[in-house]
Amino acid sequence: MPLPFLTADRARDDDAAAGADPLGYENPDRWRRPYRPGPWRVGGAALLLLLASYVLFSAMIIAMAGSLPAAGGCVGVAALMIVTAVRLVRSGVVVSTQGLRRIGLLRSTTVRWQDIAAIHTAQQPVRWLGLPRTVQGQALLLQPVRGGAPDLLITSHDADFLGQAESFNRAADAIEGWAAAHR
Repeated sequence: MPLPFLTADRARDDDAAAGADPLGYENPDRWRRPYRPGPWRVGGAALLLLLASYVLFSAMIIAMAGSLPAAGGCVGVAALMIVTAVRLVRSGVVVSTQGLRRIGLLRSTTVRWQDIAAIHTAQQPVRWLGLPRTVQGQALLLQPVRGGAPDLLITSHDADFLGQAESFNRAADAIEGWAAAHR
């Protein structure tokens, strides 16, 4: 007995059966991520949210003990942890008809399609989960029109694609497809 309501790919399976666009975007003007957040990214955010719940629980205990300034400090730390977890899940590459946006933990940059000379995959040393350690892997590089060094978009060893080479290839193809269609 199939249980389609339990699968995360239900909408994509229904679209594939209907012969729809594999990206399934009804409104191309909206900013959207052409890939799903990876398990390392989601797991890190889940751990931050778990720690934030413990900090909020300790804030409640401290408030009941009568120290409201200390409880307020705990609530502030928990709010910072929650904002960091949300920002961690949102970080990545999103695309629309206006251009390509790289969302990081602290800042976001947008590049118009007209300002992109090429987007291509290259074999090179990449950071493992964003840490200083480098390993040999694949990287999706953005070559700007103005010249200079190419910008790194995603890698095969970041929090979205570590251990999922096929997902990296699909995401790289989707981003390259958006660039080819809108440049």
